[in-house]
Order: sequence, then structure tokens, then C-alpha cells
Amino acid sequence: MREPRPRMDFPELDQTDTEAGAREDEQSHARVDAQGSDLAETQMRPRTGDAQADHSRVRVDAQESGRAEARVRVDDVPVDRVHARARIDGVLELDSDERVPAGFVRLAGGRGSLGLPQWPDGATPSVLEEYQLPAFPVERSGETRRMLAACLRVCWTDLSTDPWPGVAVPAAAVLACYRTLTGRPDDATRSWAVGALRRLNDTAWITITSGPDVAARGGRARLGDLSKAYVQLGPRCAAWPADSHAQLRELMRRMPAPPPAEGSELEQVPMPVPVSGYRQDGPPDLDDLLSPFDERRRAELVAAFMVVEHVAEPVHEARFAALRDPALRRTLADMLARRGRTLIQRRDTWISGYRDGVPSDDSRLSEGERAVLTLVLIHSVAIPRSEGLLSEDTWLSPYPVPVEELRKRTLLPIGELDTALRTLRHAGLLTQIKGADEVSGGYVPGPQFHRLTQAARARLQEELILAAGPQTPLAIAIRSRRTATTRGSE
Repeated sequence: MREPRPRMDFPELDQTDTEAGAREDEQSHARVDAQGSDLAETQMRPRTGDAQADHSRVRVDAQESGRAEARVRVDDVPVDRVHARARIDGVLELDSDERVPAGFVRLAGGRGSLGLPQWPDGATPSVLEEYQLPAFPVERSGETRRMLAACLRVCWTDLSTDPWPGVAVPAAAVLACYRTLTGRPDDATRSWAVGALRRLNDTAWITITSGPDVAARGGRARLGDLSKAYVQLGPRCAAWPADSHAQLRELMRRMPAPPPAEGSELEQVPMPVPVSGYRQDGPPDLDDLLSPFDERRRAELVAAFMVVEHVAEPVHEARFAALRDPALRRTLADMLARRGRTLIQRRDTWISGYRDGVPSDDSRLSEGERAVLTLVLIHSVAIPRSEGLLSEDTWLSPYPVPVEELRKRTLLPIGELDTALRTLRHAGLLTQIKGADEVSGGYVPGPQFHRLTQAARARLQEELILAAGPQTPLAIAIRSRRTATTRGSE
């Protein structure tokens, strides 16, 4: 008999990074070979993972959805929580009369206005390449990179200007450019291409709209039927530093153009739609912390800041002076605190995570996704730990849970289970271990679990106890203590 779906609350894990996406990395550099047929190493941020997931964060245009989404104005929220919310959502929605928060840049187009966090001193996550550190993994990274290159090729029509905002073009034109770029004109790769479009749309690298009228006024739509959809560059493309535009222009010139329409198709091809946009920089938020240091130490602080925020695994303190030196490390912790983050130590390694007390406004995982994550934690971590196979206080495990085991332990339909697994992979909450068959492979907790504080790990342990054994004496004691704590705070 199948067990009922467990229910857990993971407030810390709701706050996955989007670049995460997936805290996919915040910076993308397109490198195309001499023939322009391949797009190589590109960093994507989600942000998570710490990047986000396959479930869309795209806000439906108010007129299309028939309702406006209620939210708290940034003027009424501390700046550190504004930064934490932007990292969760990928971008921050701003009303036209709202101020630009410190450390943000306002990107406005049509009726929409978004806030994008700025990196200190113009640094980018490409610093990970300089130190040969692993970035957050991207699902089907090759296809995603090539699709981003195709979008840039057709949306950036005037190379004398900045890439963003570009123009809105029919999705069919992007797919045609993608087929030319990959040299695979068959329809067998269409599902891969659509999946890459979805990932780029979910992480704000591109914006998919439902038609030219919506594109012209800055609206957005959910990714569905692409026959009438338009694609334009998303706000993350505005984060490319100005000194990288020359390289991008040269790469775009070397890439093959999409094949022109012929015959009767020529009259049916919609024209690109011009998109208006402007940017407004907010006040800096970290300069007062960095200004007392000389150029070398300031660069060390910025490099360590970018690394702990975007690296996939904790980094050893010997690699960075800002992690070894207590005074510099204290300044680094202050920099992270202003963005709702904190340093997390594991022996001699460091990484960043959400500071305890940063609230999660709403759930980012569905009930089915939480159930699947709970099952993986039980079978990959809790059971091996109870058998003495895992002795450390960690939520990472070398023991994968086979997909067949997950199918037997949940009431979710197979399609919904596969969707939940894909979402959790994109968010960095699960990692798929490849094997010769389904029995030897499976799923283990993902790299996002490196970013849990000690208090968050303890709360997660309690939630796992409540989910796995709700009637056990330990679970009853946990509920009683929480009830007493709640009454005492009232």
C-alpha cells in the first residue's frame, strides 16, 4: 500500500536563490566558436539556486489575469529584507512612485518597473572562473546557453546600442535562429528548445509575452502556446557590464543569422516590436563598508563576497584573505548582512545563506514538491543516519533514492512526480545521481543544503520528525514546545 503524502514546512528552503535557479548565476557570457555554431561556457544564475525552479515566477499582466497581485511596498520594508526578497524572486517589482532601494537598479519598460540587485564595484560571478570554482549547475546548460545566444541574436538588432531592452520578436524567429545555430533542423530537439526558453523565462533572462500589444506595453505572460508569443530580452541582460558589450557585439556578428522566410511565408512573418526601456541606479549600499580599505583589500572583499554568494560548494578559507583574516571576515559578514545574508562555516570552509529571521512571504514549493523533497530527505538522510551510516550534522548524503522507490512511496501521478523532481533539481534542492539503471541511480539532497544555518538545520530536523513520525513521543514534545513558545510570545 502506498503511504500518504507527507507534509512539511520548509521556510528556509522556500527562499531558494533564483540565478538559482535557478540560482543560476547572475552573469552570462556568450562565447561562440569561429563558425558561430556553438555557444560555450555561460554562467546562468538561480537563483535557487541558489537558484529557481521550473515553476514559473513570471507575473501575469494585471489586465490579462483579471487581478492585481497584492504585495508590500519596498518603502515599508528594511533594505536587507528587500534584497532577500529580490534574491528569492530573481527580480523585484517596483511601482513607478516607489524609490529605488539602495544597491538596486530600476529597469523600466512600458508600464512595468523592476528592481535588479547590483554587484559591488561592478564585479560579476565570472570571478568564479578566475579562481576555478564550480558555479551553480544549470539544467541542460548547453541547450540553455545556445537558446540565450539565439535570443540575443534576434532581439539585439541595433548593435550600436546596449543589448537591453532590444526588440520583441516572434518566438518562431527565436526557434528558427536556434535551429540554425545548432545545425539541427529536425523537430526532435523542439522540446529541448522549449525547455530552454522556459528556464530563461523563469529566471528573467528573457521575457515571453502573449502578443505584440502586450510586448509594447511591457506586460508578461505565462509560457504556453508559442505560436503567437513574442520574446524579448529580460532584465538580467541589463546586468551585463558595459565593458563586455564589445565582446558580445563581435560574437553576434560571427553568429549565423536565422534563415529568411520564403514565398508565402514572408507575408505571415510578424515584424519585430520596438521596446522602450530605461535604467535608474539607486544609491550604493556597500561603499561605506569598502571605502576604508585600500584597493587590494577592497578587491579581496568583493571577490570573497561574489564567491560565497554564487559558488556551488563551500570554499576553503585558504583561497581568500577575506575569509582567513578575522577583521576582513567581519566586514564581509557586514556586507552580507545588508543583503539579508550571513556567513556559514563548516570547519575551514565558508558559504553564504539567508540570515535567521528573514521571513518568507509565501510558499515557493507546491504540496507535491514538498512531499517529494520530504521523501528524499527521509530515505537519503534520515534512514541512513539512523543506521549509523551518516554521523555528521549534515543534510547531504551519498545514498541516492531510486525513482522507483519514490513512485512507490507517493500518491502523486508519474507525470506530477517527474515535474516535481525537475522543479527541485532546478532549484538546487535535489541532485540527480546517474547510474547504469534506475536502481543504482537516484536523487540526493542538492547543494542548497550547504546554505542552511545551524538554526535552520535544527528546524528542518524537527520538521522531518513531524513528517515521518507525527505521533511519536519526540514529535509530540516538539509540538508542545512550539505551542508553549507561541503562547509565551503573545
